[in-house]
Amino acid sequence: MKMINLEDISVGMSLPMMVLPPISRQTLAVYCGASGDHNPIHVDIDFAKESGLDDVIAHGMLIMSYLGRMLTSWAPPQMLKSFESRFLKMTRIGDIITVKGEVINKSIVNNKWVIDLDLEACDQSGEVKLSGNASIVII
Repeated sequence: MKMINLEDISVGMSLPMMVLPPISRQTLAVYCGASGDHNPIHVDIDFAKESGLDDVIAHGMLIMSYLGRMLTSWAPPQMLKSFESRFLKMTRIGDIITVKGEVINKSIVNNKWVIDLDLEACDQSGEVKLSGNASIVII
């Protein structure tokens, strides 16, 4: 189990960012099966076009899962106190998603250290697809 050293955490520090492979139709199909989210906007080109899009779009929760993966690669899951995000823009086939985080607060709450984080997922052009926040508790 990885350990977080409290002394190594400071406000303004960045979490190790992750760059994911380009979103592909295969990625969406696999996520569709794993999540049970079979909304045709994610896998059916004709349906997407009838809905006014050029092509299918990625599941918002897939992109949020990338944020979660980055977060739990840095801090053990049992330390996670809260995790939420806001879906801002659609993610398209071929987008390369980069997820990153920054420490925005370090405080003691109920005799435990709480680390608050800002999180973000953006594409190769810097367009933010999701923004969010999380808190971890160091016991």
